[in-house]
Amino acid sequence: MEPFKSSVFILILHLLEGALSNSLIQLNNNGYEGIVIAIDPNVPEDETLIQQIKDTVTQASPYLFEATGKRFYFKNVAILIPETWKTKADYVRPKLETYKNADVLVAESTPPDGDEPYTEHIGKCGDKGERIHLTPNFIAGKKSNEYGPQGRAFVHEWAHLRWGVFDEYNNDEKFYFSNGKIQAVRCSVGITGKTEVNKCQGGSCYSKRCTFNKVTGLYEKGCEFIPHSSQTEKASIMFAQHVGSVVEFCTEQNHNKEAPNMQNTKCNLRSTWEVIRDSEDFKKTTPMTTQPPNPTFSLLQIGQRIVCLVLDKSTSMATGNRLNRLNQAGQLFLLQIIELRSWVGMVTFDSAARVQSELIQINSGSDRDTLTKSLPTAASGGTSICSGLRSAFTVIKKKYPTDGSEIVLLTDGEDSTISTCFNEVKQSGAIIHTVALGPSAARELEELSKMTGGLQTYASDQVQNNGLIDAFGALSSGNGAVSQHSIQLESKGSTLQNSQWMNGTVIVDSTVGKDTLFLITWTTQPPQILLWDPSGQKQDGFVVDKNTKMAFLQIPGIAKVGTWKYSLQASSQTLTLTVTSRASNATLPPITVTSKMNKDTGKFPSPMIVYANIRQGASPILRASVTALIESENGKTVTLELLDNGAGADAAKGDGVYSRYFTTYDTNGRYSVKVRALGGVNAVRRRAIPQQSGVMYIPGWIENDEIQWNPPRPEIDDDVQHKQVCFSRTSSGGSFVASGVPNAPIPDLFPPCQITDLKAEIHGGSLINLTWTAPGDDYDHGTAHKYIIRISTSILDLRDKFNESLQVNTTALIPKEANSEEVFLFKPENITFENGTDLFIAIQAVDKVDLKSEISNIARVSLFIPPQTLPETPSPGETSAPCPNISINSTIPGIHILKIMWKWIGELQLSIG
Repeated sequence: MEPFKSSVFILILHLLEGALSNSLIQLNNNGYEGIVIAIDPNVPEDETLIQQIKDTVTQASPYLFEATGKRFYFKNVAILIPETWKTKADYVRPKLETYKNADVLVAESTPPDGDEPYTEHIGKCGDKGERIHLTPNFIAGKKSNEYGPQGRAFVHEWAHLRWGVFDEYNNDEKFYFSNGKIQAVRCSVGITGKTEVNKCQGGSCYSKRCTFNKVTGLYEKGCEFIPHSSQTEKASIMFAQHVGSVVEFCTEQNHNKEAPNMQNTKCNLRSTWEVIRDSEDFKKTTPMTTQPPNPTFSLLQIGQRIVCLVLDKSTSMATGNRLNRLNQAGQLFLLQIIELRSWVGMVTFDSAARVQSELIQINSGSDRDTLTKSLPTAASGGTSICSGLRSAFTVIKKKYPTDGSEIVLLTDGEDSTISTCFNEVKQSGAIIHTVALGPSAARELEELSKMTGGLQTYASDQVQNNGLIDAFGALSSGNGAVSQHSIQLESKGSTLQNSQWMNGTVIVDSTVGKDTLFLITWTTQPPQILLWDPSGQKQDGFVVDKNTKMAFLQIPGIAKVGTWKYSLQASSQTLTLTVTSRASNATLPPITVTSKMNKDTGKFPSPMIVYANIRQGASPILRASVTALIESENGKTVTLELLDNGAGADAAKGDGVYSRYFTTYDTNGRYSVKVRALGGVNAVRRRAIPQQSGVMYIPGWIENDEIQWNPPRPEIDDDVQHKQVCFSRTSSGGSFVASGVPNAPIPDLFPPCQITDLKAEIHGGSLINLTWTAPGDDYDHGTAHKYIIRISTSILDLRDKFNESLQVNTTALIPKEANSEEVFLFKPENITFENGTDLFIAIQAVDKVDLKSEISNIARVSLFIPPQTLPETPSPGETSAPCPNISINSTIPGIHILKIMWKWIGELQLSIG
């Protein structure tokens, strides 16, 4: 073993630092390269779709170029074509491109009428998005009336994906008061239009003027702002890129900071261009002086999976039962995880490499058994990782090019020469998944995963955590239909004493059940194993391997739906249980859990964020019970409850993404991540995702001064069926590396997290009712010490001069535990709060050592005192409206009220139009 090289470790941390992203996109001389657009395997074969994708990107590129001041364009794009489509001469095998790292997914809509382009965005303002979602109907131009030209909409979504900006419209709150006048939510305010409502009943529709809510003073629900087709305003792409004159993003000069939209809420009132300007892309480019070329495209077709296992058998693998655990995990991978028709080879290495098996295609159980017999059984020698990798390349090249092949590299040792084969790895086109076993595994492993887009995992020597089996269990294909992927239903372990029992249940839901496997491992003697199916029938037939210390049972056909019960009895040893399965039906999407960290390195005291995305197809699963288990190299495990509440680390409530901050560092080095998700009476399958980042649905357009209406936007039902979804899943979230963690006692350097869901409303005429989700003492953990609430009639003064703004008396406000709902009622004092006043409110949380959170999102209230009487029927050509610009009292004659109201209406129409 080579001694640990601290300088190399520091170099690797520097190379790895940054957001965790599988994207292959690179910005080269102003042009975006390596964009991957994947056609979902379930999309029916249609060769014209490929050309339509090309046309969309080609139309988008010059629009992007001009919108960004001649800074960016689309240079080259790879289109991933499903394996099931016919092979053509110009389709080549992918290299690092996979469905898992695709930047854009073209898939059939769920539900069928849901063709809205959108971008998964689980991070904060300025954080890159996850993936753009488009449908074949949209790509084909069949939805241009509803969403505008495809190329312009693509640029809108690209801004979400690449620069982390948000939408400047608001489907839930389309109008607001500003200085006593109704304004449409838009950016910029120079966009003009009409306000009308489209009423449909019995198959016929008619338009009418918007009416006013006599309590709020705003328009009633259903009122729409329809921009004029002829405009001179150039911004903004994140509001209405479909408007012909709109060719720019809102800037600091024309940004509508008062509009209640996601861009203002998430980005602290900054314009989209300010956020783009702060991006790394912007900082590394200057405007071009020539026109860019059109994008080029490569057509890549998914082929058979090719995997070579590269397994460490050096002397250190004899420590802590590691070699036997490798055999257990390797058997799970070969018997269950690797998909049928895949090609698999095996190489072992110590100070030199040996080929244990050439590539074998998995066509039957006997092929799997043959490969399991090649797993290493004896440990000796040093550690030469490059020897193992070079041997794997040779094995693969005997049958196929290394492009797009996969290598699973496991090692527990250090190797100071590993960097000598980095260039060979890059040139190979192979994807390398790394498994670091124990605390001394080479610190450069993560660089191999990062440079090739592979998965990085870490398994400690704590057998009961089942980390090594979890790492191999996470190695399902990055391509192909999800129905082919192995899904882990359970993974747990326990150390038992004096004939103790390890009892539990596993839920097999209706979306899984095919190829269900129960795997049990032990450390000394075979335990007593009892298993019952949901009908109470005892299951026998476990295959016991005493040498490898494991037993497994493959359930024939489709496993019965329901709760399976198990009881394992042993003394003075550690047992683990793993249950895997596959989709029960190729046409029924299985419930899946995908987990990850926001970064692959954590630098104390910067917090990490753990995410778990729970889906059935495109539909999110809500109100599940989700926990993350994060284990350090010290063997300490921290359990976090993940939440989908739109507060703290969680970007959006009810989107099926569960999140939480991690701050409980205890040492430097690697940390492993595992997520457990349970559904039951509180889990609800939602019909579709409430899109947080997507192109605005166009309600209609104006022709010859008349509104032409689109069909009503497909509604998202918040209370769809309340269908129970009972399931259990576990998911590996890979690993991350921590640095800068001081020796114990670790100081408290973590402030409360920012409050992001502050809401305000008028209560009882002059009181203001605030609601928000409580932050913690350390981000979203524990309990804050106090709150500071400040108010102002200027939104910018409150943002920029928070400490100088008027403070509200919060003596009676005692913070609750993190993630509790807070409610606070107060009456504005020492400030003029009268009819027509806009008041802005923000909160700062303070912890027990006086660390302060960031300023919250800014909430607003507009005081509206309704008139005593309102005209029931407006005169021809007029629209009745309330009057927030004047004070109403019983001494003003009714006729005077009406005169003032009609004067105000004229001002109102000007402010909207």
